[in-house]
Amino acid sequence: MSVPRSVALERTLYTLAAPVLAAAPNLSSDSPVNTVVQLAGAAGVGGWVLAYKSDEPGTGRKFLRWSPLVFAAAVDVAAKNTIGWGPWCMDALLAAGWAAAGLLVMPFSRHTRRGHRPALAAPAPALQLQPSPEPSPVQLDDGADHFTRQVRQLWENRGLPGRTIVIKATPHPGMPHDLSLLLRASEAGRPITGLREEDVAAAFEVDVTDVRIEDVARQHGRGGGPGWKEVHVTPDANERRRKAPTAHEWWADRIGCVGGPVPGSEFVKEVRDHARRVTHYIAQVPDEMGEPRVNQHALAAALRTKYDEGRLFVTVDGNQVLVSLWDSSPLAQVFPATRELLTPDKDGRWVTGYLGNGQPARNRVYTDRGAAHGLFVAPSGGGKTQLMGLHVAADALFGAVVMLATEAPDEKTAALGNHTARYGVGALYMIRLLRALVALMEIRGEMPWEDGQVHEWDPTRPGCPYRMLSAYLDEFLSAARNGDYGAEIMDLAELVSVKGRKYGVGLKIAGQSIYVQDGFTQLLCENLRDNCIPVVLKVAPKKVTEMFKALGIPSEHIPDPLPRSFSPAEKGRIERVMAGEPEPPSDSNTGGAGWIIESKQPDVLRTLFMDFKAGIDGYFPDTVATLTDYEIRELEARDLWFDWTEPPRPGEFGPEPDDEDSYDDAPRKGGGKRRGAGKPARRDAVTSPRQALEAIKNLSGV
Repeated sequence: MSVPRSVALERTLYTLAAPVLAAAPNLSSDSPVNTVVQLAGAAGVGGWVLAYKSDEPGTGRKFLRWSPLVFAAAVDVAAKNTIGWGPWCMDALLAAGWAAAGLLVMPFSRHTRRGHRPALAAPAPALQLQPSPEPSPVQLDDGADHFTRQVRQLWENRGLPGRTIVIKATPHPGMPHDLSLLLRASEAGRPITGLREEDVAAAFEVDVTDVRIEDVARQHGRGGGPGWKEVHVTPDANERRRKAPTAHEWWADRIGCVGGPVPGSEFVKEVRDHARRVTHYIAQVPDEMGEPRVNQHALAAALRTKYDEGRLFVTVDGNQVLVSLWDSSPLAQVFPATRELLTPDKDGRWVTGYLGNGQPARNRVYTDRGAAHGLFVAPSGGGKTQLMGLHVAADALFGAVVMLATEAPDEKTAALGNHTARYGVGALYMIRLLRALVALMEIRGEMPWEDGQVHEWDPTRPGCPYRMLSAYLDEFLSAARNGDYGAEIMDLAELVSVKGRKYGVGLKIAGQSIYVQDGFTQLLCENLRDNCIPVVLKVAPKKVTEMFKALGIPSEHIPDPLPRSFSPAEKGRIERVMAGEPEPPSDSNTGGAGWIIESKQPDVLRTLFMDFKAGIDGYFPDTVATLTDYEIRELEARDLWFDWTEPPRPGEFGPEPDDEDSYDDAPRKGGGKRRGAGKPARRDAVTSPRQALEAIKNLSGV
């Protein structure tokens, strides 16, 4: 029978150790050999205890394997306590017995007999094909690290979710429960189709929101595609993200998420302006998404404010978004007007007010196409006269001739009239002003410049023989409805809006509406809109859409209505209700707030405040610009330059009726043809009972 090499080696060790075991305690009781033998015996006893407590099979074999150490310690103790070699040389006999037991029994306690020759009498067993057990797909022989092997075992115990196997598991530093898994389909060449976040969450006993499954791109030395998945299990990171998110995480979770206020946007940076008390958030969306889509009401909720508080303003520039969140609404502030702000620069621009994002809102006294027109729309008390005063001051500081006509007098327009070349009240005054403007266009069209040629007005070109002229018509629609002069006022205004810019004549119209049905013609609206920067103040919520459609604003750029007040609501309403106390009065501070329409998209602004009570002389130049002597002589020759406040002159508005004509056929003042007109003046449509009554009186001659 052949003897295995390990058996022969073990027998040799027992043979050499037996003499040392017997001689060491007899030669020296303090020998280190004794200490080593006794420690080995203690280890053997410990091995017995562990084997006894273990539930695994093979307890007896383990007892047998540890027994040489225990018996060696017993022989050493006995030899140490006997006198000399003991009676009958007992120490040597015990050591020899210990060695004999080791030679005959111990080596075979851990070896099988499969390497030995079988007995001759034993019949040879018949060969049978046994199916080889299929190796576990988790137990890959790829030299994986200990962490990956542990995860593989857990994954297998959970039933291989989605019929996948773990290729590699990577723990996240500083996160005891977070890891990433690289998974592959357990069947080669098959896609992973049944793996869900719920399956992974159940396997690791975490919430579904803590699991994220991603596709795997092919890399050098590793496959990819539908047969691979990368799974991130991050309960610790999500817990930290919920409690203390970074700016990027907060934006991604609350604002840039699917269905969020700005879906698809990615946070870029946050800038705090302490001086102006505003925080700016800059984000952008991928180029392929086009222009960002912003839900301002949802954005206000995400930023813990209310849309109608006026603290939140959004600016879109290409694929970038600027979100400005003010500590208090900038539209509730008062921006005092100054002469410096109202003075036009070399391009004719001056500051009208400030936008919601803090930028100065600028208007123009002229454009690249000539003199600028103006359009101011606001209801009563909306700040229209204040805005008109800013424009009058800017034109005067530019050196223009300013004339002002209003349908009804008031304190502020009268104060502005002191700084204009001409000021008057009523529809009669307005029609005379418009007739003079039309005549001036003809006169200026024939005035030679310094080079002897006639040119269109250009403020950048030297040698112009006349000044720019700005004519302001306040409460224009009321005058345009006048039964005697309204039709001609509208006709003349249309004519000036078309041609006036070429002769340095700007028409500035202020009113409460620009609707065609209110008497404002589409032609006049378009001419003014294309040659000015309109300002719309404090429009009623129900009229916002129609108002901006009339101004040619696309539906996607029509803004939401402004709030009723920009002051924050006082806290403690619940306490006041419980105590039965009344609510404090609301602070209506939206005067001068509205929109300026310089481009296709209106921008919210608050106009400058001109303090009429303190006096407005400081906003204007010391001298009032007037027409040239030549222009005045030409107007006088046409019988158009006189005191426009006097009653109608004979023949001013048509031929006088003959005595034999009936009274019913005699036209009322202004009811006939205007000079040079070839058709009768039109009448406004009857839109109210009062107008219907006036029409009946006119027909009956009452």
